[in-house]
Amino acid sequence: MRFAAIGLDHRHIYHMVGGLLEAGAHCVGFEPQTSDPRVLAGFRERFPALKEVAGARLLDDPAIDLIVCAGIPSERAGLAVKAMAAGKDVMVDKPGVTSFAQLAQVEAAVAETGRIFSVCFSERFVVPSTIVAGKLIADGAIGRVVQTVGLGPHRLNRAIRPDWFFDKTQAGGILADIASHQIDQFLHFTGSQDAEIVASGIGHFGEADLPDYEDFGEVLLRSDRASGFIRVDWFTADGLPAWGDGRLTILGTKGTIELRKYVDIAGRPGTDHLFLVDGAGTRHIDASGEKLTYFRNLIADIADRTETAAAQQHMFTVCRLALHAQDRAVRLPPRRTESQ
Repeated sequence: MRFAAIGLDHRHIYHMVGGLLEAGAHCVGFEPQTSDPRVLAGFRERFPALKEVAGARLLDDPAIDLIVCAGIPSERAGLAVKAMAAGKDVMVDKPGVTSFAQLAQVEAAVAETGRIFSVCFSERFVVPSTIVAGKLIADGAIGRVVQTVGLGPHRLNRAIRPDWFFDKTQAGGILADIASHQIDQFLHFTGSQDAEIVASGIGHFGEADLPDYEDFGEVLLRSDRASGFIRVDWFTADGLPAWGDGRLTILGTKGTIELRKYVDIAGRPGTDHLFLVDGAGTRHIDASGEKLTYFRNLIADIADRTETAAAQQHMFTVCRLALHAQDRAVRLPPRRTESQ
């Protein structure tokens, strides 16, 4: 499978390209245009053998099967539509879209071209412990899943963020962006085809000179099978030896699974800690050695026109629910009026 990278504006492009290369795909080249020279420099350092090629040439190359994009969020859907019209499948970083209009355009392009539009939800697809959790659930280890609680804290790293990062019209907002990870995991682990956003909120509690920047968000959602709660934020302290203490708790009728994906604070070293509580007791599982499946499954889907990496409708549903959560969110706390 041959692919190319267009849109080097976010560091997630590193694991997107790296995961495909590790799974056996061949990268034809990358478009060096970027809004963040530091991302481009990091890409060149990690992949020194890859060629720089103009984006138009990559789109026109009939031998390229897949376009990979981690561009400015508001520009990803437009590139995806162009790539699909050129006969290519697409993998984009989350958020895949930042508006309902963009989602409609992408859905129409998929229907018209038959191409694949995949969003790389890295907090599941690039985390080995989520694969182990899925196997345990499939084996009935915790019974029927009835709730998930997903926590997605992030470190702001303000000094290295490009201007678009703080512009909601370009970045999409905290729920449309990082909460899409937790919505993806809720649907996946509960076996839900769809859900409703019961309540959602956004807030700014941090730096005073960014009053409109959303640094906190929460979502309550439900399906016909389960319920879920999501909290996302940009308040990871500098003392944590990881960019965020991402956690997922999965409640079943016969036990629970908790994933501490990136760090076990004041505990065991490394990543991908899975804690299982069932009828037999409690257990820690080191899931860091589990092999990832998303990239090799996507390569197979491109060849076989299947949906083993993720169902196409699942991608659209996650995008839609994230947009609904963002669109319907109340302000937390409510803005004070002059009379208050």
